[in-house]
Amino acid sequence: MAPPGSAHPAFGLGALTIAGGIAGYIRKNSKASLGAGVVCGSLLIASGVMISGDSQYGGHSLAAGTSGLMALGMGHRFFKTGKFMPSGLVGVLGAASLAYHVNKALEWKD
Repeated sequence: MAPPGSAHPAFGLGALTIAGGIAGYIRKNSKASLGAGVVCGSLLIASGVMISGDSQYGGHSLAAGTSGLMALGMGHRFFKTGKFMPSGLVGVLGAASLAYHVNKALEWKD
């Protein structure tokens, strides 16, 4: 059975976040990028699994929280350095994901 459409953004951003963390480690030997990418990406993928199951509200809430942390952390880094790549891009993606998942969580709230 295919996952519902609302789980796809969590799966996609999760995979992209893990890939970005690995790329940061390979290119700059950044263990922080690797750790943050794997942890945040794994949480987003876990939220997609929850959304695909019977916990849509919990899955969207987890995705919103993770996305919010990404948006805050990388947005702060972007404003500090002024470099759009990668911090600005991750901050924008995190903010967009936060808005989407908060909206979906409110739809599923009992």
